[in-house]
Amino acid sequence: MFKQKLDRRRLLAGAGAAMLVPAAARAQEVTYAARNISSFANQDWRDHFSELGSGAIVADTVSRALHFWNEGGTDYRIYPTSVPRTNELTKRGYTKVVRKRVGPDWTPTPSMIERNPELKYMPPGPDNPLGTHAMYLDWPAYLIHGTHDTRKIGRKSSDGCIGLYNEMIADLFAITPIGMQVRLI
Repeated sequence: MFKQKLDRRRLLAGAGAAMLVPAAARAQEVTYAARNISSFANQDWRDHFSELGSGAIVADTVSRALHFWNEGGTDYRIYPTSVPRTNELTKRGYTKVVRKRVGPDWTPTPSMIERNPELKYMPPGPDNPLGTHAMYLDWPAYLIHGTHDTRKIGRKSSDGCIGLYNEMIADLFAITPIGMQVRLI
């Protein structure tokens, strides 16, 4: 097999080629990274709730991040999420976790079937859009759940729910009590 030796001439040629990349292209990459990082800024639960109670969750549909605080406020975590595709599918306001399920099954809502008549009930498993864990809110058909399709996280891709990576929803599921207050903004 032929191996190329890195010498000063090749090093200088590579550095010169990098200089030819337009400054605008390099600036776009930096701007994108900076914008992505800023969306995961820490939040304070007091900006959303009058008291912490058994803990709190804030799902921010703009930054696509879920913020969690435990009962004493000593455990604060941020998770990347998927969010609803459109404002019409996005419900905002205060709710709470009313039920939790490992291995949830999925039934499409009537409005989902209207948009896509091919949708059918799915039992738990790798094709189920709710992933491995689901936390049901007191709004009908709104959940915080996992997803097997990791491409959805960080995007507007749901029909109203907040989605997390399966590993992260398992973590959140374990530390979230029934009755925990939730705010979607």
